[in-house]
Amino acid sequence: MIHNAQNNPLHGAAPFPGSGALSDLWTPDEPAAQVARTDDLGKQLLADKVITAEQLATAENLARNTPGKALADILYDTGVNELPIQQAVAKQAGMAFEHIESPELDTFKQIERLGLDFCRTYWVMPLRIDGPRLILGVVHPDNLQIIDEVRHKLAQPVKPVVVTRADIESVILARQVEDTQETLEVDDIIADIHEDDVEVVESKEEDLDLERMAGESPVIRFVNYLIFNAVKEGASDIHIEPQEKRLQVRYRIDGVLFEAMNPPAHMHAAIISRLKIMANLDISERRLPQDGRIRAVVHGRKLDLRLSTLPTANGEKAVMRILDTRSIQVDLEQLGMDEDALLIWRNQIDQPHGILLVTGPTGSGKTTTLYASLNKMDRAKLNISTVEDPVEYHLNGINQCQTHEKIGMTFAAALRALLRQDPDVVMVGEIRDSETAKIAIQASLTGHLVLSTLHTNDAPSSITRLINIGVEPYLIGAAVNATLAQRLVRRICDHCKKQQPPDMAVADALAVHGISFDEVYIGEGCDKCRGTGYAGRVGLYELLVFNDQLRDKIASNPNVSEFRRMCIEGGMVNLREDGFRKVAAGLTTIDEVLRVTESTI
Repeated sequence: MIHNAQNNPLHGAAPFPGSGALSDLWTPDEPAAQVARTDDLGKQLLADKVITAEQLATAENLARNTPGKALADILYDTGVNELPIQQAVAKQAGMAFEHIESPELDTFKQIERLGLDFCRTYWVMPLRIDGPRLILGVVHPDNLQIIDEVRHKLAQPVKPVVVTRADIESVILARQVEDTQETLEVDDIIADIHEDDVEVVESKEEDLDLERMAGESPVIRFVNYLIFNAVKEGASDIHIEPQEKRLQVRYRIDGVLFEAMNPPAHMHAAIISRLKIMANLDISERRLPQDGRIRAVVHGRKLDLRLSTLPTANGEKAVMRILDTRSIQVDLEQLGMDEDALLIWRNQIDQPHGILLVTGPTGSGKTTTLYASLNKMDRAKLNISTVEDPVEYHLNGINQCQTHEKIGMTFAAALRALLRQDPDVVMVGEIRDSETAKIAIQASLTGHLVLSTLHTNDAPSSITRLINIGVEPYLIGAAVNATLAQRLVRRICDHCKKQQPPDMAVADALAVHGISFDEVYIGEGCDKCRGTGYAGRVGLYELLVFNDQLRDKIASNPNVSEFRRMCIEGGMVNLREDGFRKVAAGLTTIDEVLRVTESTI
């Protein structure tokens, strides 16, 4: 426990032997260098190239949302190398930095008096005696209360120097090993032990009134803030992840996870229970995954939050997906297709029958593209129906059906039922199996326009995927009209965009593809984009329209490499090429294009 000056029994006592009343207090080597300010430390680490501007912006944002936690601790928690952090902390505080090899023998008594638990809890370690003073290794030089506490405990003036947690931990482990080393033989150890000396009892989880905890005002306000702040930041997902000694909250913004805050670890159970209550889930069940739905109004907008909980080794992890109808109320013209691709795709969605496939990994914007396509159709004259799992967004004038596999309402069963409802256009959330694929093929051949998604890396691969799940090649060639592969890349922030020559690594990567840029756009990082240089996203598209030549080739069951080459020779613009066009237009960066198209080379 840390003593306050008023309550400490040593406060006001006579000075320690051999020192004056004020000489016991440590002062920096440079009087002007006091406790390091957060911005100075960040600038120092940035100048030393220990961290990037993006890492600094993320850490500063965490520091604002985690009162009482130092920037150095946050950087350490996020995985930055501790050694240069502590060296910078020492420099900012005007102290010496030391690496602990092993404490000197004359300090072992001081270590015992403090106790190893105290040293680990407050990250301090007596190192050596220097005249009347004890040289004390500290991780947090600005925590003067702890330094004063050590002085009182040991009744000795101290001089702090900055060290690393790793060095303190190694000393503690070494001391623990020494304390436990014994040379007793096994027979000697078990001689006086009887079978009933240890009684095994059934362990029970700590009884917590989770409902009461979840209903307390601070927990309710914190969860509300969590959701409110995520929507304000434009996050698509909220991740609440228990770690061994801390609780981590991350937001997914523009497809990338950012650490948002570190609430106290003891709040974990109450936060998860509060979310379960909001989603009408069982708060007493913590051993099984659960899924639920929360309807909320945030910033005056109606939102659906999809909650998923998962038991982990450190407790329950929760992920909330934020479903905002604003995100799908996007016109086709705003998605980022170039003029030629947009014109061709609009012509395809006006066709009376056939299959249109949108492909890409999870989170690549396939659902947004499909909904934007449905919004271009004449809903007053057409019977448009969808089968989804789940129905994420509700659209006016469209019949939306949700699957429920436990009762037999699969994609195939729902699609079969829809075809008896006289549809003109059918959207199938995803083609996952042979039965669904065959029914969709038959529907397209009998006069319906079918839109669906597949999880493939590029447009040509969608054909081989359909063949692999059991659809006859000649049926695919007859039914599929077009395939659109897509990815989402982060858009350069308009507020901090600037031009600069590409560095050597980027230039080499471009040269491999026969492309060169004298100047490229980048985002420097500003308050508007949280220091990342990116704000919003734009799509990359690879549109493949099937002509008679390609249909004949499909009937012969081609391998994917041969088929992809044939498509490119026929004029298909692949994802990477479309990405480089958007780089030239100043919409995104080369790094983003290479990141999302790595698997499509």
